[in-house]
Amino acid sequence: MDNQVATVIVKGVMPTSSGCAVFLGNDDKIYVIYVDQGIGEAIQRAVSGEQTERPLTHDLMLTMLDGLGAEVERVVISDVQQGTFYARLILSMENELGHKIVEIDARPSDSIVLALASGKPIYTAKSVLDSVDDMSEILAKILQQDS
Repeated sequence: MDNQVATVIVKGVMPTSSGCAVFLGNDDKIYVIYVDQGIGEAIQRAVSGEQTERPLTHDLMLTMLDGLGAEVERVVISDVQQGTFYARLILSMENELGHKIVEIDARPSDSIVLALASGKPIYTAKSVLDSVDDMSEILAKILQQDS
């Protein structure tokens, strides 16, 4: 897996006119995924470790996984086609039959929240990183304006 994916982190979440821009990347490259406002806010809450008074959808999902004896193992942003990103949510489960890994097709935005909330890594396929524009300079300018 090491040569096919790169570890990324959320570098920033910025509001846009139609939702939020989520900047993901590492020291080599930063790219952006556009999400709706609600999920952008959920990602920002997960980044900052903010707790809500009542459980939200992603909290419920993690509680359900825990109740089933499963946990998020990792997230892989696996593909991008015509500006739409795809992800795989990798779950690990231990039961009386043994250890099982389950891979689920999921929206990157939901997967990012789950990974952040559970402290698990986010990876991006090298093929995705190779195909997206580097937004490092744009994010740096935005952050500079905000400071």
